[in-house]
Amino acid sequence: MHEYSVCFVCTGNICRSPMAEAVFRARIAEAGLDGQVVTSSAGTGGWHAGDPADPRTAALLEETGYELDHVARQFVRDGFAGHDLVVALDEGHARELRALAPTPGDEAKIRLLRGYDPTAAEDDGFGFDVPDPYYGGPEGFEECLRLVEAAVPGLIAEVAATLEQRAGDRGDGGAGDSGGSGAGTAAHGGGRRDNSTGRPLAGEHSTGEHP
Repeated sequence: MHEYSVCFVCTGNICRSPMAEAVFRARIAEAGLDGQVVTSSAGTGGWHAGDPADPRTAALLEETGYELDHVARQFVRDGFAGHDLVVALDEGHARELRALAPTPGDEAKIRLLRGYDPTAAEDDGFGFDVPDPYYGGPEGFEECLRLVEAAVPGLIAEVAATLEQRAGDRGDGGAGDSGGSGAGTAAHGGGRRDNSTGRPLAGEHSTGEHP
């Protein structure tokens, strides 16, 4: 039985969030956590519901060794109940998700993916967004994949710490540094970030590539 569920959310669930889902699933397997963690993706809108991933996303993932079997769907209000974390690909998605969240506890599950990237900063050209590659060429999809791959390890670190904490609470393992899904902070690159916004906490300074 899976103990932890992560859902990635973008606009139409055909480009960015399926890419994040595929990368996260591969890295979770590499970390030996695939028996404990389940991942999915969805869109804030339902325009592409029932469609496969964008062919450019599918081709790039295949080319880079990631597996994807995907049918687009829309994230709905009731969806919060089935997930420990709901990870937005940009700040617009995070705002929509916060407006949709039925309870404060559900709102606390929302994260920005690039909040887990220690090199992400307001002045790196992207802010804390993974830009939508839909209207551009192949280079936009490649950039999207690069940003996703840079952020996923930090997300996995938080998930692993939460699983360790839960095991410790049950008395069948050690305790990690992070609590449940609503903890909202993680340490990356020497500074702690609020992962619901991606920004360093007050008084904290990242030592990543971009100060």
